[in-house]
Amino acid sequence: MAKVIIKLGADISTDDIYPGRYMATVLPTETPAFCFADRTEFNTRLKAKAFEPGSIILGGENFGCGSSREQAASAINGYGLVVVAQNISRIFLQNAINLGLRVVICPTIDAEEGHELTLEPTEVVNLTTGKRFPIQPLPPARQAIIDAGGLIPYTRQRMQPV
Repeated sequence: MAKVIIKLGADISTDDIYPGRYMATVLPTETPAFCFADRTEFNTRLKAKAFEPGSIILGGENFGCGSSREQAASAINGYGLVVVAQNISRIFLQNAINLGLRVVICPTIDAEEGHELTLEPTEVVNLTTGKRFPIQPLPPARQAIIDAGGLIPYTRQRMQPV
């Protein structure tokens, strides 16, 4: 069970998630400080660690559109958050997979900030309303990369002698 900590609309860009003026900061240990920096109240709460790891950022259509900056996925991942969105832009999705950011594509999701959700293998259950929403699962190979913690840990696991 996880709580929706922010509900965002459609077309949330990587510049909203990680503003371009911070592009000189690329280390995964430093990028979280600038996550949603222009949403100052939310950013302040993130930096204060007001949210449990596994908490949910809820997005609409085209989450992560815009530039290919991987810092956007890195910044969210630094807090251990999960993105549940109606759909996710292609480049952001690949960056999320590569970095091990948990993403769930749920085209019909209906929830509000503060709602409690359960993420199951084939659906999202809104415990607050009792409604269920089917997910669009990632291909098994892509999910395996996320489950391993990203492309580098996945590759290391695969390189281990049997």
